[in-house]
Parts: sequence; structure tokens; C-alpha cells
Amino acid sequence: MTINRRHFLQGAAALPAAAAIFPATARQASASAPKAGQQVPGVYRFTVGDAEVTALLDGHIDLGTQLISGYDADKAATAMARNMQSTVNDAVRIPVNGYLVNTGDRLTLIDAGTAQLMGPTLGNLGAGLAAAGVKPADIDTVLLTHMHPDHSGGLVDAEGNAVFENAELAVAKAEWDFWYDDAILAGVPEGNQPFFHMARNTTSPYRNRLKLIEGEAEVAPGFSSLPLPGHTPGHTGFMLNSGNSSLLFWGDVIHMTGLQFAHPDWTIAYDMDPAQTAETRRKMMDQAVADNLLVTGAHIDFPGLGRVHRDGDAYRYQAAPWQYAL
Repeated sequence: MTINRRHFLQGAAALPAAAAIFPATARQASASAPKAGQQVPGVYRFTVGDAEVTALLDGHIDLGTQLISGYDADKAATAMARNMQSTVNDAVRIPVNGYLVNTGDRLTLIDAGTAQLMGPTLGNLGAGLAAAGVKPADIDTVLLTHMHPDHSGGLVDAEGNAVFENAELAVAKAEWDFWYDDAILAGVPEGNQPFFHMARNTTSPYRNRLKLIEGEAEVAPGFSSLPLPGHTPGHTGFMLNSGNSSLLFWGDVIHMTGLQFAHPDWTIAYDMDPAQTAETRRKMMDQAVADNLLVTGAHIDFPGLGRVHRDGDAYRYQAAPWQYAL
């Protein structure tokens, strides 16, 4: 409905009658209600061209500041205050997002969340899918940005069976080869070996419907891959092109919205090649600025949709406004 002067005056004229019907005493609440203490499922829909995208919040992680390379508490406080954020018990609270794309012909899921692998504040992507009215069996393709457990954990259930029973799994060949290399596994510190086991356990049920991606290629109708190495060897972004619109799903190019746009050279302990990670980040943010790209990522503040702008030698993030109609 479009509000105009006539509608406004008609509504105003009705106010005295409404007041007569509902006296002031009837408007007073007399009972308290218990607090819910938890969020509702994180689900948000928006459109990109002819495609409908559903952002799905798997939950959140508190990333300890000791894991951030280059961290400066004063600089961090200034940057986070600009984003209406603050640390929580010496940690930066970040989301874990996944994205469902409905082109009308196919359902494509980008990253699958954590399931039970990373604690009680995560594992809600499946509930988000259910709230969106989508069954796991409806998914045609899962595009995996990389094989860390907060992206691949939701591929399997508690018994290790494939959750998306009809879906093809697409992941970069460089990523697959790294996590499945027994020589690399044998050579890493014992504390890092569980990451290899989780990567294998969550993806191996899809071996018989696996697409290994090399370079820039069409990976599903409307989607092309974009190598974004550094965070992991085969870390990959996916570009959705629909109608005259595009959206870049850039995985873990950014982990901390409140910090890494302002300090793009800050990396985290889980970046396997920190120098390459920072280089890839600056390259992608420069491209996002130059092309006025709409971007989203697994750890950008939910629903994780917006644009990148230059801010001196650094950058700033502009969240997209709520899309009221689809």
C-alpha cells in the first residue's frame, strides 16, 4: 500500500472512534511474560536478479583476540565502536552463515554449517532450512567454499550419513587434494590432525557425486567459481549471475566485520598462509569497490549482504537495507 495524504487523513479521523471503543484502562498490561532467552531461527530472504537467496544463520563463534595476528586493543576498540560492536570476554563474536539459492529450477546450498562439531552456539542451519520450508532432500547442489568444519560439518548427520542425499558436492580440487593427502596429514602437528579427519568424515559420503573444481569455471547453472587462496589452499568464492545482477559469495575472505575492513592485514590463526590471505583479501575488496559488487560471506554480520567502499588505505562495509518485498 502507498500512503498518501488522503489515506493519512482518513486514518487520523478514525482515531477518536478507536479511543472510545478501547478505553485507557483496557490498554494497560497487567501481567509480565517470561523472557525467551534465545533467538528465533536466523532466516532472511532477498533477491538477486531472478534468483531468490535465503541467508541461513548456523550460529556464532567467539574468536579469542589472542588468535588475531596484528591485533591492537586500542585500534580494535575504535574500529568496533564504529560498527556498534565490542569484544565479549576478550573475544570477537562472529556469525557462521550459509546461503540457499533458488533459481526456480534448482536449489543450491553454499556451505553447510557446523552441525554438532563446534559446540552449542552453532549447528542451526538445518533448523533454518526447515523454517524456510526446504527439506535436505530438495537440495540439488552444495557448493563448498572450503573444508573447515564450520563449512562442511552440516554435510553429515550424527551417524556420519550424508544429509543432502540427492545433492552433488562441488569443491576445489586443490582443497580436496590437500585434506585427503596422507603425507600432509602425517606431517602436521597432532593438534591439527582432527581438522583433517573432520574434513574427510564430512565429505567422503559424497564421493560418488563429487565435482572437483579447477580455476574459474561454471560449477552449477548460474554459478562460476573464483579461486581465493590463503585461508586454505583451495579456498573458493562463487559468483551468482542472474538476469542483470550478480552476487559474490566470498567464503572466509573476511572473518570479523568490525575489524578486518578497517584493518585488512590482520589475519587469524586459522589462515594457513597469512600473507596470501591478506593479499587475496585486498585484491577482492579492491575488485568489490571497483565493480560495485554485492558481496556476502560466511562470517559477515548476518545476513551478511552488502557492498565494500574505500576508506583511505582501508575499507568499510555498507550493509544492504532490508528487502521488504521479493
